[in-house]
Amino acid sequence: MNSTFSNDRFGGQVAVVTGAADGLGRAIAQRLLAEGATVCFLDRDEKKLAAATGNHPKAHPLVADICDEAAIERAFERAFTEHGRLDIAVNSAGIVGPNNKKVTETPAEGYAEVLKVNLFGSFVVCKHALRQMTKRNYGRVLLIASIAGKEGNAGMCAYSSAKAGVIGLAKSAGKEFAETGMTVNALAPAVVQTALVAGMEPAQVKYMTDKIPMKRCCTLEEVASLAAWIVSPEASFNTGFTFDLTGGRAVY
Repeated sequence: MNSTFSNDRFGGQVAVVTGAADGLGRAIAQRLLAEGATVCFLDRDEKKLAAATGNHPKAHPLVADICDEAAIERAFERAFTEHGRLDIAVNSAGIVGPNNKKVTETPAEGYAEVLKVNLFGSFVVCKHALRQMTKRNYGRVLLIASIAGKEGNAGMCAYSSAKAGVIGLAKSAGKEFAETGMTVNALAPAVVQTALVAGMEPAQVKYMTDKIPMKRCCTLEEVASLAAWIVSPEASFNTGFTFDLTGGRAVY
């Protein structure tokens, strides 16, 4: 699919994208960069970050772990201080955790880790992004959720629980800031062919893909395209909402 976009849609704006060293985060960060934003690529993998940002003058690496609240607080403070504003925050960092396992077979430590990275991480990013955005009373926060959070995926109780929590977080925070110039939304894709998915059990991937009426995976370009609109000034009347990107699986 070829898409067209403006190279100055986000001119003058500053974004922080987590999980930006690879996968969805990198695709979204590069899309915002291509449309004129100054983008802070945040990830804990310093080597991959260097490859993702390259030599682009508006791409800035930020090394931090979303499970470390103090590090995330410092990262958002740095982004605002160095660039004088923060307009966009996208939380894409996450893990799959135990999959193709019933709840009775899921290790407690694996369940806890998924909730820490995917849900606690979303909370920390949302919290500190909004604190910086409040200084200018404008901002767009986007949390990457999943169809698993809407419908639940058998074999993925940890991931499904965490992403359901992300959807609830977006609803709550979106309402809290609804009378400001700041919005908080979520995006719930079905299967996207990334390294994260490639590392899952094949039976689990087949189960998820078979549920998609279009019978194909979502592309990184499709995720980045919708994400870019959600965090744009045009999406001024959307908050607390979870946008669908499931090829017809979730039509509500």
